[in-house]
Amino acid sequence: MVAKNPYAKYASNKINTASGEELTLMLYDGALKFCNQAIIALENKDLQKANNLLIRVQDILQEFQITLDRRYPISENLFNLYDFLIDRTMTANLKKDIAIIEEVIGFIRQMRETWKQAMLLARKQQF
Repeated sequence: MVAKNPYAKYASNKINTASGEELTLMLYDGALKFCNQAIIALENKDLQKANNLLIRVQDILQEFQITLDRRYPISENLFNLYDFLIDRTMTANLKKDIAIIEEVIGFIRQMRETWKQAMLLARKQQF
C-alpha cells in the first residue's frame, strides 16, 4: 500500500478542522496564490495554465458571492465588488494582461486583510 502524501494529509486536516472564518481566509489566500501563479504563467507564455488559474480565481470569487448573507446591507456592496473582480479577472484572461491581474491582487489583498482584522477583533470580543 502506497503512503499518502503527508502535505496533502496536513492540508486536508487543516481544511476539515477550520472554522468558517478560517476557510474564508484560506480562500482569499488561494485567490492570491492563483493570481500570482497566473502572472508567472503569462510571463512564461503558458496561456493554458494562466487561463486555468484565472478561472480558479473566478470560482473563488463566485463562491464568495454565493455565500453572502443577503440580509445585511453591506452584502449588496460586496456582491457588486466580487462581480467587478470577476469581470476584471475575465478581462485579464482574455487580454492576457498582467496589469489587470495585479489590480485584482490589490483588491483581494485589502479584502483579505480586512477579513483577518475582523476575525481578530471578533476573537477579542469573545474573551
